[in-house]
Amino acid sequence: MSPIVIIGSGMAAYSLARTFRKLDSETPLLIITADDGRAYSKPMLSNALSKGKTPAALASADVDKMALQLKAEIRPHTRVSAIHTETHELLIGSETVSYSRLVLALGADPFRLSLHGDGADSVFSVNDLNDYDRFRNALDGKQSVAILGGGLIGCEFANDLANVDINVNLIDRNPFPLGKLLPEVMGQKLLMALEKLGVKWQGGDTVKRVDKEGERYGLVLESGAPMSVDLVLSAIGLSPRTTLAKDAGLQTNRGIVTDQYLQTSAPDVYALGDCAEVAGFNLPFVMPLMRSAKALAATLAGHLTPVTYPAMPVVLKTPAYPLSVYPPPKGIEGQWRIEEKVQSIHARFFDGDGVLQGFALGGDAVADSSTLAMGIPPLTLESLT
Repeated sequence: MSPIVIIGSGMAAYSLARTFRKLDSETPLLIITADDGRAYSKPMLSNALSKGKTPAALASADVDKMALQLKAEIRPHTRVSAIHTETHELLIGSETVSYSRLVLALGADPFRLSLHGDGADSVFSVNDLNDYDRFRNALDGKQSVAILGGGLIGCEFANDLANVDINVNLIDRNPFPLGKLLPEVMGQKLLMALEKLGVKWQGGDTVKRVDKEGERYGLVLESGAPMSVDLVLSAIGLSPRTTLAKDAGLQTNRGIVTDQYLQTSAPDVYALGDCAEVAGFNLPFVMPLMRSAKALAATLAGHLTPVTYPAMPVVLKTPAYPLSVYPPPKGIEGQWRIEEKVQSIHARFFDGDGVLQGFALGGDAVADSSTLAMGIPPLTLESLT
């Protein structure tokens, strides 16, 4: 009997495998991963420094322990070179592996700016546990970091680094942090809180060059402003990994295209997590991932189950200024209504019919996140055609 094969060992892959094993303890399960197979929570990477967490402390289990827990064969440090959907086979080098059903939990890669200069290849990104290990080691004895990108991950890292007395320069094209998620008044509140920690904001700008200056790096910004720092960290977003799927003839767009059952355009091939575009939505956050894993586990166990996405707010790890955000779905027109108090800000986004479609909460208002989420319509997911 050919196994169910999962490619990947991140949160999506392991969440799916754990949930599936609760429903089916016997079907052979093979997990193939290019990483070392350790289980860890990726969202913890952006606030691990101030918590004093080493990479070893962040890992909850090594590959052998995960294999035992999941009653699975796990093959770490292994890359799938091709998928043949017609014959239900994978290629690993010259080896052929058959599958009964295949799940692509490939994750995403960090976007990379097209930077000039001999220091461009030394720019860090933190997308997994090994990246965090390298960045943490490189930070030893350093005093300053430039962060490229003032979005969610960039702001979380800025807050975390500032909390361990690292001088942070935060650089973004937008005029205020989280410019794609927040109304300006809330972005400015976050900015003031970060600046109180010592973070220096360089808004409306981007980096063009990174040059080595001995043990440091010199940055040249688009505005012409010079900057000198010990390390450079890029946090400008993620790009779903689609190459393997595209080469196999699967439909891809921003991510690997699936319907609401996580089924791709090929029979018995599924996708979930950061690499998946589920009925038009690519949602690289924990709660959508967990709901997808639960639904797909039921489907693989013989109970066809569509994934549903209610409003799932994202709580940012920016203790300098607590925030909870549920951005309105793309394409919905409307306006923000903002209520500001001494210790809180409520920002609600209403569409043209007066229906609440999104919100952003700051300060003490974060406590209202769950209540507001209950009043927002779930996302509409349609079948793959």
